[in-house]
Amino acid sequence: MESSSPSVPFPLLPTPIEANYRACTIPYRFPSDNPRKATPVEIQWIDLFLNSVPSFRQRAENDPTVIDAAAKAERFAQRYTEILEDLKKDPESHGGPPDCILLCRLREQVLRELGFRDIFKKVKDEENAKALSLFESVVRLNDSIEDDGNRIENLVRGILAGNIFDLGSAQLAEVFAKDGMSFLASCQNLVSRPWVIDDLDIFKAKWTKKSWKKAVIFVDNSGADVILGILPFAREFLRRGAQVVLAANDLPSINDVTYPELVEIISKLKDENGCLFGVDASGLLVANSGNDLPVIDLTNVSPELAYLASDADLVVLEGMGRSIETNLYAQLKCDSIKIGMVKHPEVAQFLGGMELLIPLIKIEPCWKELDGIWCRLHRRFDGRRGGRKVASAMEEPGGEGSSRHGRIVRHRTRSLF
Repeated sequence: MESSSPSVPFPLLPTPIEANYRACTIPYRFPSDNPRKATPVEIQWIDLFLNSVPSFRQRAENDPTVIDAAAKAERFAQRYTEILEDLKKDPESHGGPPDCILLCRLREQVLRELGFRDIFKKVKDEENAKALSLFESVVRLNDSIEDDGNRIENLVRGILAGNIFDLGSAQLAEVFAKDGMSFLASCQNLVSRPWVIDDLDIFKAKWTKKSWKKAVIFVDNSGADVILGILPFAREFLRRGAQVVLAANDLPSINDVTYPELVEIISKLKDENGCLFGVDASGLLVANSGNDLPVIDLTNVSPELAYLASDADLVVLEGMGRSIETNLYAQLKCDSIKIGMVKHPEVAQFLGGMELLIPLIKIEPCWKELDGIWCRLHRRFDGRRGGRKVASAMEEPGGEGSSRHGRIVRHRTRSLF
């Protein structure tokens, strides 16, 4: 079953939403493409999902909560493979044309129709237990760093290292099955900077000069990702007196942490005074995002999250699915951070890189309404060149012109701030 929660648009999307937002970073097709013929990019992504079928089948056949799991897992593999092959032949079938949201949705739909609710439950529980045992040592290490800039950089690196625990990637699922993953080793072995999109220095400068009052963080995976990456980061905001809202999935999908699981994790970490290792956690809230996929369309979130996020001045989208594949260029009415590890070769290629496990951190300043037009300081990443291009200009979303995001509207940047 899909999430039963009613959905509303995320309140920090600029309006009109239909002109300013689409939950898709990579262009799968253009209006000039033949609607009856799959594009090369669509075929590339369909093949990516085909390659992940064996690892999902293996997880499903070992699900102890499902009767005849092995037979049903085989039916899942056959049915989902048939759907993907259908989309290659006719991209308008099965609700197409395909993008990563539809491909994820169809996979979850087939699994749930066969009775598979949470095929990654066992590995999530195991990884959560390991990460919980390391939380105190990770926090103590961060607290020992006196310089604010160096401490926040270490916390960002922790998010990136934790985000490697992603069993939705066929390559990483294979590595995890063979050797497991070490959070500390991942921290030490991050690709050297500059990263494929690297706004870390900008974030550090903002961190030392600006105090955000309320942050909404869309979390990603269980285990080291949320416990050793996101929670120490959120704790640092709490130390500064900010409120933090952690938005987690309504229903299970891959090894993503769910709302009930995250509530339980935090309850285990808090002491009898409601503190996270000496930091008052009364300002830490957990919200059901209303989402049931490893990617997210911000036009469909829970009313609970919409209410809690309405006065936020920072949004953090974490993970390859939520931040990179669906919302890398999403523009919001507050500051935003997109952060995660690039774990699919197709994404790396689009961003101008060739390696996997490439860190990415992208900072977007808030949009402000000038003369009735949503405008913001324009920073554009040119993936074809593998670098960034910074323009001293403002842009209007949804317009036409040289910008990836829209038409350039000339203003002096000082008028924004």
